[in-house]
Amino acid sequence: MLRSEGRILCTHAGSLIRPPELRSFLELQHAGTPYDEEAFESCLRDSVGEVVRRQLEAGLDVVDDGEFGKPILWNSYINERLSGVERDLEGPPGEFPPTNDARLFPEFWAEYLGSQGYDPEETRGYVCTGPISYTGHAAMQRDIDNLLAAGAPNAFLPVVAPASVSGIRWETVYASEDEFLYAVADALREEYKLILDAGLFLQVDDAFIPWMYDIMVPPGTLDDYRAWARSRVEILNHALRDLPAERIRYHICWGSFNAPHVGDVGAEHVLDIVLGVNASYFLVEMANPRHEHEWRLWEDLKLPEGKVLVPGVISHATNVVEHPRLVAERLVRLAHLVGRENVMGGTDCGFAQGPFIQRVHPTIMWAKLESLAEGARLASDELWGAGAGGLPQGRAVTFGRLSPQN
Repeated sequence: MLRSEGRILCTHAGSLIRPPELRSFLELQHAGTPYDEEAFESCLRDSVGEVVRRQLEAGLDVVDDGEFGKPILWNSYINERLSGVERDLEGPPGEFPPTNDARLFPEFWAEYLGSQGYDPEETRGYVCTGPISYTGHAAMQRDIDNLLAAGAPNAFLPVVAPASVSGIRWETVYASEDEFLYAVADALREEYKLILDAGLFLQVDDAFIPWMYDIMVPPGTLDDYRAWARSRVEILNHALRDLPAERIRYHICWGSFNAPHVGDVGAEHVLDIVLGVNASYFLVEMANPRHEHEWRLWEDLKLPEGKVLVPGVISHATNVVEHPRLVAERLVRLAHLVGRENVMGGTDCGFAQGPFIQRVHPTIMWAKLESLAEGARLASDELWGAGAGGLPQGRAVTFGRLSPQN
């Protein structure tokens, strides 16, 4: 198990902006246009190697493939890796859920969604045509092989949680949503095992756990929401049963949108449920200005033994590059509450929720990741003593280089 022993380690939440060469192939796939499959596989392999190199160069300790192997959104990719599920070409395109933010700021949402690469056709529904089973072995193995070939000493692959699988009409085959989700969990377990058996860290992405509150309440109540969240964690733990928790990361966020977030559930209402997941690393959004104050919850909330908190100390949703000293401050105050060895620096969410969506410019993404690593070094110096983070005594760090104290 990785812990911050001697210095604060840092990582990120998974999805990174696709390079132009890879994106051009993905656009052809998306349009159903013929393309050179051998050239695509070569481009994908090279792109993964390059993005791993750049993450390590930026100073990150635990890296991934940027989710470059997913041809569609972070969660709906799994719909293409299941038997018993087919695209519902006759059904209507998906619609954005009626969240509280959308209800309270309708003019904003009407303008904002059109600027984010949101394609209703991509959310066109799927339908169950028979019992669900997993058929994504070849695609998953390709992603595993590409990441292993990149040679990172510590690497993870992000995949979806059962609760965040969406857009599949299950009523034609399953008697209840729970029965459907348990079938999905059993299928996902095969994907999880492929990653873990390869010696990689598994990251389970579950944005819908916090986000569903924004959809359910009102008219539902907080108790309704918490009961829903508990049931979805139980289903996830069914998928994770007997798998090595010390190699499992669990990521939640309040949606990747650069939006008001006034309808978000408070972390105090969901963290106790989240900590029941059979995982050892908990990636929680904490740089979001709607949630940054929630670091104080850890004054009373106990991090279970053997767990590591990976707070988002860098936002994916703003082009402002956080100063390394702010990053260090966010890390140090949490380290004092949960133990310095139990904190790892992270990002709120991925920088690209799909191949055609990016929340910041690529150059800014890399600047933010460098600032994250530099802030972790500063925090290490404060927590373990000068030099622990690899900085000469008496020097401060700013974006991309050492510089005089400022």
